[in-house]
Amino acid sequence: MAVPTTRMLVLAIVRLLQPVHGYDVRRELLSWHADDWANVKPGSIYGALNTLQRDGLIAIEGVAQDGARPERTTYRLTGEGEKEFGEMLRTSLYSAEQPKNPYFAAVALFPAAPRDEVIAALHGRILKFEAELAFTEREVARILAGSGNPAESEPHHVADAMRLSADHIRADLTWSRKTLERIETGELDVWGGVNGALGAWEPPM
Repeated sequence: MAVPTTRMLVLAIVRLLQPVHGYDVRRELLSWHADDWANVKPGSIYGALNTLQRDGLIAIEGVAQDGARPERTTYRLTGEGEKEFGEMLRTSLYSAEQPKNPYFAAVALFPAAPRDEVIAALHGRILKFEAELAFTEREVARILAGSGNPAESEPHHVADAMRLSADHIRADLTWSRKTLERIETGELDVWGGVNGALGAWEPPM
């Protein structure tokens, strides 16, 4: 069973920076780009904090107010939270489960789309991945240039998560380039004969 990623990462940040405000948990995870490589939705972080507190995994350390600003609650990990975090981390470390990619279904249905549209989509996919890879590589270099102290900048280990993400992007980029080349040269032709039995779908005008 997959570990709830947001829950584990929020626990990890509370553990790392405790006592810590919910706002700072959110800011730290976004600085790690967890919304990209872990699909952590920024709006789900506060919900995770509430759930973790309800489950007794984190506890309120204090509530303070600075002038007219809203009250800010600080959290600390509980003993049960430490145990839960360790179990989730261990499960994740030994996991070899591959993420389900919805694009696999689109590839299986290439014959149902016009050839020109598949080519255009692959060109767009390649441009997107090239931009993502360049951005990720720059972010890795920037993080490693920092102190690595989480109180000052992103920890250096975040760069390793981003490198793994970059390797996935490279693999997808390599596949997209090779597949585009095979279609354009005619090596891959799924629009005729038996392969074309699905019939190309025509987009509405």
